[in-house]
Amino acid sequence: MIKKDLSVEFLGVHFENPFCLSSSPVGNCYEMCKKAYDTGFGGVVFKTIGPKSYFIDEVSPRFDKLDKECTPFVGFKNMEQIAEHPLEQNLADIRRLKAEYPGKVLIASIMGNDEATWEELARLAEEAGADMLELNFSCPQMTSHAMGSDVGSNPDLCRKYCAAVKRGSKLPVLAKMTPNITDMVPVAIASLEGGADGIAAINTIKSVCNVDLAREIGMPIVDGKSSISGYSGKAVKPVALRFIQQMRADPRLKDLAISGIGGIETWEDAAEFILLGATTLQMTTSVMQYGYRVVEDLKNGLMHFMAEKGVDRLQDLVGRATANIIPAEELNRDYIVYPEIDSDACVGCGRCYISCYDGAHQAMKWDEADRRPFCDHEKCVGCHLCALVCPVGAISKGEIEIKPGRSTKAENVKV
Repeated sequence: MIKKDLSVEFLGVHFENPFCLSSSPVGNCYEMCKKAYDTGFGGVVFKTIGPKSYFIDEVSPRFDKLDKECTPFVGFKNMEQIAEHPLEQNLADIRRLKAEYPGKVLIASIMGNDEATWEELARLAEEAGADMLELNFSCPQMTSHAMGSDVGSNPDLCRKYCAAVKRGSKLPVLAKMTPNITDMVPVAIASLEGGADGIAAINTIKSVCNVDLAREIGMPIVDGKSSISGYSGKAVKPVALRFIQQMRADPRLKDLAISGIGGIETWEDAAEFILLGATTLQMTTSVMQYGYRVVEDLKNGLMHFMAEKGVDRLQDLVGRATANIIPAEELNRDYIVYPEIDSDACVGCGRCYISCYDGAHQAMKWDEADRRPFCDHEKCVGCHLCALVCPVGAISKGEIEIKPGRSTKAENVKV
């Protein structure tokens, strides 16, 4: 078995590996966090602790999912709020976990409703032994507009509450961002101005997953009604990667410390977040699907990926892809890459032909006698929709044609 160094240094804290439970139902108590540590997670973000006076009363049922064809769990809807246990119990669980697992990282997620509460929660979490604080500016289903994602879309509140937390604690601070916003950069910068040391991104996306067509009610149904709430899982990964890239690409945030969250299920997902600038990774939905042992596959896969890249330390991969994502107007438009069809692999299903004709440029032609497609280069624009819909991977990148009058050298084109 390949062994590589998966440890990372993040905001002055040592993680034996980058994988953490995110602040969510999967890290709701001592027993859950203990099992995650025992299974191999490098850290946990304990489910968000709120003000002592704030009463959590959850609905039932409170989960839904989005399917697609034969894929049963594309996305997940969660209507839970913050930790429902009393503040004293949550702090006791943190103390116990740190006493029993001193080498593991424990991040306390906190959420206040005014400056004094943020400051007090920060102090209490540090006294309980937390290694780091995560400020939940982003929960989309809080019943108070003074808490959650309404805060995370307001730069002034983010700045003010980060400053309050810094008055209450000397621990490293992550501000957890909401994706329910057009541009994350202003609120990230405001959080840093207030004293945050890094950013956690993203929290869940406000959503309605499904509607019961017979009863005309959104899902899940709670006594005949439903509500907008947070969407997570594999489907949100593109959104998470977009926000992380935009932050790291901003000159003011090019060295930003990021804990990446959003649809991490496989080692490939983990590697993508790391290459775009995340140092630690947080997971919820994949754990709810597969259990804590999913981390074993992720660690093993990352070590093999590091071996392929010739890298001994995982930290050396952080942010290596950021510079390769550029503004659309700067992309090279001087050539076309035509699809190449492997006739031996092709099963003659016709999906490429139908998709090209109905959804692209009618460049894929159909040989009725041989039941095989072929590409008309006169019409093809190189969009590669055909390759994406092919169920057997029989279509790949083929011949490159430089557009007339352009000086680009075909041998220098990278695809």
